[in-house]
Amino acid sequence: MIDIFKKDYSPGYKDTILKAFPTKLKNDVEVVLNILPLRENKIKLFDGIIYKVENLIHSSSFIVLLNSETLSIPYRLYFNEPNIEDENKLTETQRAILNCIYTRHHNGHLRQKRLQMLRNKNDIFTIPFSLQLLGEYVYEIYEELDVHINETTINLYKQFIYENPIYWQRTESRMISYWNAYYRQRFPKLQDYIGRIIANRIEKAIA
Repeated sequence: MIDIFKKDYSPGYKDTILKAFPTKLKNDVEVVLNILPLRENKIKLFDGIIYKVENLIHSSSFIVLLNSETLSIPYRLYFNEPNIEDENKLTETQRAILNCIYTRHHNGHLRQKRLQMLRNKNDIFTIPFSLQLLGEYVYEIYEELDVHINETTINLYKQFIYENPIYWQRTESRMISYWNAYYRQRFPKLQDYIGRIIANRIEKAIA
């Protein structure tokens, strides 16, 4: 087993996650926190090796506004999924919170799975989590976002982007950078790339 972090940040985990959601959801977030395996610090990464990770939440985050409230959302987290029996006891709002949290997971397959579980959710607190994935690089997640960002939800994205225009510009730029780095050969024209198609749909709504 290999230690990849030496400092123990565990006392701040709950505070860090609470800061990622509106204060009006504090009670629901605390219920979710109670089922998270925040004391399990052994994880398996893509190389198949078991690592002991003392800092289960990466120190970097992104800052957004949501209804004039500042949120600080972790860029990556490393803890395992909760027990499914505990998860099934959550309310619908609490499950949405849980799924949002795991869209920040280091495992892209898990991010995709949890994003899929957020389908048809019309809660604006989910929007920063889903939109952040447009600025990442997993093509299958883009395909899921293409389902998420539709006529029913587009006004939520519009509202969020009006509050966070610089964040949107950076997200769009990252999407283009990943296209150039990973997908340009497959999609020589940026306009044919799914990330660009999704961004165009959003920009048409906010125009």
